[in-house]
Amino acid sequence: MSDINISALIENRINNGILGQWYPVAKTVQVNSISPLGVEVLGEKLVLWRNEKGLVQCLKDSCPHRGAPLSHGIIHKDHISCRYHGIVVSGQGTIINVPAMKDCTLEGQKAVKAFEVREFYDAIFIYIPSAENPKAPPLKAPKEFISEDWSGILCTSVWQTNYRYALDNLADPMHGSFLHAESFTLGFGSKEDLMDVEKTENGFIARRTGQVDKNFDWVEFEIYNGTMFCFLDIPYPSAAGPGGSMRIVGFVTPINDSSCKVFFWRMRRVKGIQRESWRFLYRAELESKHWKVLEQDREILEAMSDNARENEKLYQHDIGVGNIRYTLYSQAKLNVDYDQNVENKA
Repeated sequence: MSDINISALIENRINNGILGQWYPVAKTVQVNSISPLGVEVLGEKLVLWRNEKGLVQCLKDSCPHRGAPLSHGIIHKDHISCRYHGIVVSGQGTIINVPAMKDCTLEGQKAVKAFEVREFYDAIFIYIPSAENPKAPPLKAPKEFISEDWSGILCTSVWQTNYRYALDNLADPMHGSFLHAESFTLGFGSKEDLMDVEKTENGFIARRTGQVDKNFDWVEFEIYNGTMFCFLDIPYPSAAGPGGSMRIVGFVTPINDSSCKVFFWRMRRVKGIQRESWRFLYRAELESKHWKVLEQDREILEAMSDNARENEKLYQHDIGVGNIRYTLYSQAKLNVDYDQNVENKA
């Protein structure tokens, strides 16, 4: 295959989402044992529900009989049935019963793709396998999730833009002084600066060089086998309650090539009564301010054309953007190179 075709495959894989990754897909409270939940990840439609033990099950959202969505079906203890003809499928994807025909030969067949699931810090993560990594590696969690010193509240939003723009936005601290200049905390600091990137053991930090703790001045991406997330700090005044700066821990999940879902945990370093005070203050007063900032990001990104990258003129401030794009390129190349090696051997 020519280099041009390989490049096109890599670009297509980046655009549709990297395989071999854990992605958050829903809040834990959205999945229950009463009604199945349909979601879409990397263009793949999935169905989730809880079994009798409360464990989340995840299958491809397609009945093996005629392809009707199982997310429109009915939960039967550990199984799910299709509303169209009643086919019952287990959480492992095996056809349990075909009620319309006694002793049907379909029964006992593993006919629906199942996905590995983890629940962590109020979110449900699904592993989307790749050819080179069909089994999921451990889900690497942000250190704030496993520390008793931090308390977080999850917010999610669907953005009608390719996930790459959401990641670019996170890797670009300079936009805070402009896009969010009239927000509660991001109207401070200089609008002129230089950017620097520091490589870390598991990723990189993109930061402004001329100021610290004035605005959205830095972001760190942590990149592991099967997991990628970022975190950043928003300086907070004492009037915003205990815990110092607001830490944002962020994941971005591709839905398809034109939409994504962002998962942002708003974290504060608080314990005991301060934890309860901060959570109350957030719900009562601060949450609406944060949603306003999030909406500013969503609106500007959704207004950009799908091919905006083709007409860019990047400059020094975009060094963080360049690093996250290189990360996606490297991951996509692994997906494509493995597929091509398998194809060549065949």
